[in-house]
Amino acid sequence: MDLGIKGRSALVCGASKGLGRGCALALAQEGVALTIVARGAEELEKTAEAIRAETGVVVTAVAADITRPEGRAQALAAAGAIDILVTNAGGPPSGDFRDWDRDQWIAALDANMLTPIELIKATVDGMIERRFGRIVNITSAAVKAPIAVLGLSNGARSGLTGFVAGISRQVVAHNVTINNLLPGPFDTDRLKGLIAGAAKATGKDIATIRQERLKVTPAGRFGDPAEFGAACAYLCSAQAGFVTGLNFLMDGGAYPGTF
Repeated sequence: MDLGIKGRSALVCGASKGLGRGCALALAQEGVALTIVARGAEELEKTAEAIRAETGVVVTAVAADITRPEGRAQALAAAGAIDILVTNAGGPPSGDFRDWDRDQWIAALDANMLTPIELIKATVDGMIERRFGRIVNITSAAVKAPIAVLGLSNGARSGLTGFVAGISRQVVAHNVTINNLLPGPFDTDRLKGLIAGAAKATGKDIATIRQERLKVTPAGRFGDPAEFGAACAYLCSAQAGFVTGLNFLMDGGAYPGTF
């Protein structure tokens, strides 16, 4: 299906690898010109080259920390008029809430709540003027089913979810939508890090922890970032103009509820 976004422009954050890369590639496959952002310049440029070679679209790589005001300014200046925004920042560390101080909480809020809000603020009015905008925030399945050791992420991302619930209803009449993608266990470096952390905390080996995670995932496997990217591309499509304020859960069936 032609998603109707060929020739549009997108800013995709955290796009050098993992879920951000999956989103960037899926959009490029639909003919969207990209500005991709990540902190690691070498890995980011490799990703940019690979996407250019596969799709032929224009890809601008910006090595910057999107959670910092100067990083956001750099990315926004490079991107110009943005039709599609995909926000994404690495999740905060896992652990026991008793060990987290105020600085760690502020860092989590800055990265996973306030940074997306600042990017939305910087782009949404231009989208309204042009009568087209698609904003997708990569959050976490922990928003739907909180995970005790991910308290920093639970709190920060839930705050973003509440903000989006309100603002998304204010802009949809202008053909601007804002939705959240909630990944569960996808085969990314983030998952590998969480598994390694659990192994260290329990004294079990990494292979055992990995198998335990697979057992509680009804799909019997971890997600592929390409699947995630395809869902992102749909939410960014011309056909998704009637979808807003949605929390799209992708967790292989792990969430046990009906709603």
